[in-house]
Amino acid sequence: MRQRLLKYVFPVVCLVALTVGQVLAQDRQVSGKVTDAESGEGLPGVNILEAGTSNGTVTDINGNYTISVGANASISFSFVGYTPQVIVVGSRAVIDAALELDVQSLSEVVVVGYGTQDKKEITSSVTSVKAEDFNKGTVNSPAQLLQGKVAGLNVVRPGGDPNGGFQIRLRGVSTVGANAEPLVVIDGVIGGSLNTVDPNDIASIDVLKDGSAAAIYGTRGSSGVILITTKSGKAGKVSVEYNGSIAMENVARKIPVMDATEYKKLPGAIDLGSDTDWLDVLTKTAYSQVHNLSLGGGTSSTTYRASLNVRDAEGVGINSGFQQLNGRLNLTQKALNDKAVFTVNISSTSKDATYGDANSFRYGIITNPTMPIYDNTTTSPTAGGNFAGYAERDIFDWYNPLSIAEQNIHDGKDTRLLTSIRGEYNFTSNFRAAVFYSRQWESDWRGNYSPKTAKFGGGFGRAGLADISRNDRFNELFETTVNYDISAGDANIALLGGYSYQDFQNEGNYMQGGNFLTDAFTYNNMGAALDFANGLGTISSYKNSNKLVAFFGRANMNYQGTYFLSASARYEGSTRFGANNKWGLFPAVSGGVTLSNLFDLPGVNSLKFRASWGITGNQPSQSYASLQRFGRQGNFFIDGAYVPSYGPVSNANPDLAWETKNEIDFGLDFAALDSRLTGTLDFYKRNTKDLILLVNVPVPPNLFGQTLVNIGELENIGFEAAFNYAAVNTSDFSWTPGINLSTFSTTVVSLTSGDLSFGSGGVLYRANMGSPGQNATNLVRVKEGEKLGQLWGPVQVGILDNGTPEFKDIDGDGTFCDCDDDRTVVGNGLPAFTFGFNNSFTYKNFDVNLFFRGAVGHELYNSYRGFYENTQGTTTDNYNVVNTKYFDPEIKDAKVNSIHVEKGDFVKLDNATVGYRVNLAPGSAFSNFRVYLSAQNPFVVTGYTGIDPEVRFVDSGDDSNPNNDDPLSPGIERRVTYFTTRIFTFGINLGF
Repeated sequence: MRQRLLKYVFPVVCLVALTVGQVLAQDRQVSGKVTDAESGEGLPGVNILEAGTSNGTVTDINGNYTISVGANASISFSFVGYTPQVIVVGSRAVIDAALELDVQSLSEVVVVGYGTQDKKEITSSVTSVKAEDFNKGTVNSPAQLLQGKVAGLNVVRPGGDPNGGFQIRLRGVSTVGANAEPLVVIDGVIGGSLNTVDPNDIASIDVLKDGSAAAIYGTRGSSGVILITTKSGKAGKVSVEYNGSIAMENVARKIPVMDATEYKKLPGAIDLGSDTDWLDVLTKTAYSQVHNLSLGGGTSSTTYRASLNVRDAEGVGINSGFQQLNGRLNLTQKALNDKAVFTVNISSTSKDATYGDANSFRYGIITNPTMPIYDNTTTSPTAGGNFAGYAERDIFDWYNPLSIAEQNIHDGKDTRLLTSIRGEYNFTSNFRAAVFYSRQWESDWRGNYSPKTAKFGGGFGRAGLADISRNDRFNELFETTVNYDISAGDANIALLGGYSYQDFQNEGNYMQGGNFLTDAFTYNNMGAALDFANGLGTISSYKNSNKLVAFFGRANMNYQGTYFLSASARYEGSTRFGANNKWGLFPAVSGGVTLSNLFDLPGVNSLKFRASWGITGNQPSQSYASLQRFGRQGNFFIDGAYVPSYGPVSNANPDLAWETKNEIDFGLDFAALDSRLTGTLDFYKRNTKDLILLVNVPVPPNLFGQTLVNIGELENIGFEAAFNYAAVNTSDFSWTPGINLSTFSTTVVSLTSGDLSFGSGGVLYRANMGSPGQNATNLVRVKEGEKLGQLWGPVQVGILDNGTPEFKDIDGDGTFCDCDDDRTVVGNGLPAFTFGFNNSFTYKNFDVNLFFRGAVGHELYNSYRGFYENTQGTTTDNYNVVNTKYFDPEIKDAKVNSIHVEKGDFVKLDNATVGYRVNLAPGSAFSNFRVYLSAQNPFVVTGYTGIDPEVRFVDSGDDSNPNNDDPLSPGIERRVTYFTTRIFTFGINLGF
């Protein structure tokens, strides 16, 4: 089905579009003059375009122009620094236009918490990204739209797993014990899931970066807030849009290893008689397609937009990819003489995924290249031997990579449903009230099966092993708000007050069993697993809930269009807090002054200074954490039967409270050079106190060995800058570069509180290297008073005669001990700064966009090198050898150390897109017809030899020592990493 679609659908669409959209001759000449509305002087270089076409011209030095247009045409006039105009030609032959001066970007309407605000009045750090500025190409997640676009916002996904999630961090690391990702608000739904909205349906994304902007969201605002506004219908002619693309994806980077010829030259190499390129065996060219169809329109009282999005994406790894269907309806209805406005938003997403297994890549990298794929006794993967014909070796920590990829099943089904309704009534022109209600349901189902013949995954040892799980999350949100606007002389005041109630329900179940008579059932007949009759199966379920209640208010003042002041507060209570700390207050205040209104600044069109302060919070990530709880602790076998046992799983802490982030921000917003140059600068300092962390406690007097408490403090300091410049703007050619960059530095101020300590003496060691052979090796140190992200290890200074690395005697006692006294900081996993550099070009009907992204100043532990870049006997006997530029055959002992820490600095061409807009004749069936080619990640400039130099903000752990998503251990590239990929996309945009 996929190949038929790729082969036939797009050629047919393109042929129809080209046939219907052929260019017709122009038949009417219009001339005139374009002037500055204030001075009356002619404006040279104004872009004049026949609406809906690429037919255009530019005014001469005096502002005069002449253009030939079709019947029933409209002409648009646009010039940098001025408000665009569109004028219907009608029967006129002479049309003059007077353009109003517009401070570019400062006149935008920006979405903020519970409303909108003119950007010129914003007094906190807020960045708005519109749809035309989103990242291009094959974008399957809303997070990708923002990658590299917002100073201080890091959106990363190491590797190219199509089902992999993105790590999102705003202004560095704000917490290590609670939710570290920004709060997402979708069309007013707080805590909305990014998976409920398709990238094609998003109109704008606004990022609330500082504490004063996010404080209105209280206990969930510490990591920032991302506000997503979806597209809505417009009154007038029915608009139909189709966007479609096909993409081809290939592996971009792999770990360099030895081929069979190189490997056989190594001392101790074992020749198994084959020559296998395992990385080639495990990967393929992946094809994807995206289809988006939307319908919008309406009248002055009713507007609507409906869309349908279909995504079919393959991964380069065997049995990885997904198929997704997303539908959305946005409806707005006015009533009661337009005083009442009702808005309904409904979206639904269904996703079927095959997850593959990145362990196949891990073992493919380290597999002996002379190893055959299949057992010598058979050439068929479906016959012969205990392992279905796949060749296996009885050695430690190795499995046939192709067997992992082809035999084991990892399936998933995700369902999302989000509905909301908002009713607003305007009592007067300055007084209105609104109520809002939403329901969000998320369901994740997973099914896994390892057959009897699979050595990896447990199926061989358990005569087949299956598990299924389901996790459902449901929440209801009810909010009511009141807005009142006051005008008193030169002052305008906007008041907001509101109440919020949100109820969360979570439940799920899990089942695992083995010992099947046949593999035919896979995970679809759990009752056939004999483990359950033998007391070896596992069944569990859970349900929990929590509530958030809040009262909030805000006052914004604009005085003479020059002085601005904002103050807000949210008083919020959570059932997740301890009995003694149910409620918290989160205030904020910010102010700004437009200096360009007070002083004559040559060349400067606008300059605004702002300063802000705000307190935000973070609540515990689980319910009932402040209570004494008991849970299942295994089974007893008594009187011929298995009896479940229960024991303590948490200690009570009635004083458990929210984390508190206190943040100050100073910023400048400016426009200069006739508003061709715009930008913003921000300096911030944030302190997060009372981190929510599990600490070890004595038993007794406690019943459980750990208690969740408020302990420790982080300090984060950073600088952000963003600039956009309309460098060239003529009738045929334009170039607009833009750059953003950000720095941040996170210091661990404290890990202790009274007698309690998260760590030992203010020092904590984390991130175990793992097996084979390095289970007791920690890679990260966290220490009070020092920067977060310290990579830790011994420093190699040479090689001893026996091939063992020689390490530096750091403590100066004359000998090296394999202990922390002779280890030191060998790098930092967090970057010094990150940046994005965008270049937009147009030439006649062509448009080109080049977007670069990079990070500088971070290091990465290359785990593959730490294990396998040596000629130790157990390495060459059992595995392949990593062969980077650092390989030294004299090293005969696998000991991770400073030489395995590499600079992760990189610059990526994230996206290169070339588009062509087809000229359309008046009366054409199409209002827009554009084709484009896009390349994502076509190249990366880096000295890093691993899979991906991308920043790792968390450590996902190693299979031999899982430590899932540890934010205290950044900077480690683990072995279970999906290869990076490059994607080439062809697409069309059609408007009807």
